[in-house]
Amino acid sequence: MKVKICGLCQMQDVSYVNACLPDYVGFVFAESRRQVSSEQVKEMRKALNPRIQTVGVFVNEKIETIVQLCNRGILDLIQLHGDEDGDYLRRLASSTDIPIIRAVRVQSARQILEAQKQKCDYLLLDTYIPGQYGGGGKSFDTKLVPPLSKPWFLAGGLDPGNIGEKLEKYHPFGVDVSSGVETEGRKDPKKIQAFIERVRR
Repeated sequence: MKVKICGLCQMQDVSYVNACLPDYVGFVFAESRRQVSSEQVKEMRKALNPRIQTVGVFVNEKIETIVQLCNRGILDLIQLHGDEDGDYLRRLASSTDIPIIRAVRVQSARQILEAQKQKCDYLLLDTYIPGQYGGGGKSFDTKLVPPLSKPWFLAGGLDPGNIGEKLEKYHPFGVDVSSGVETEGRKDPKKIQAFIERVRR
C-alpha cells in the first residue's frame, strides 16, 4: 500500500520524509497555509530522495500553469482538488503525460463513480466540508465508497492512531495524510514515522 505525505512546505520537512521514505509527497500550489511556490518546490525536490515521487496539488488552476510546472521536471503527478470538470481533465491529459489524481470530496457513491469515468489515473477520496477544498483533518463515511476499478487513495482525518483500524476495513491503493502528521501546524517527524510504520505493518 502506498503512502502520500501531503503539504510539505519547509526544507526540514524533506529531511523528515527522506528518513522514512513514503512513496509520494504532496506540494500545495493552491491558496493555503501550506502553499508553496515553484521555486520552493524546485529546491526541495533537489534535496528529496529520488525514490520519493512528487505530487503537485492544484485547485481550479489554469491548465497552462500546470503544464509549465510539469515541463520544469519538478512534478511526477498532478492532483486536482477543485471544481475541475470532465472537459478540463481531458484537455489537461492531452497536454501532458504526467499521471493525474482526481480528488473527490465525498458526498455519495454515485458521485465517486461519476468521477471515476473522468480522464484521470487515480482517485483520491477526501471529506466534504462546505466552502473548503480540503478535508480539514476530518473523516468521511467510508461506507459510501463503492467498488472501484481505478486505484484510489483514502484521505481525510487519518493519523497514526486510526490508520490501522481504517485499513482493516478498506484496502485502497494508497493513503494520504497531512494534518494528521503535524503538531501545532508543522510536520512532526515522529508522527510521520509512526504513520508510515503502521500502514506498512
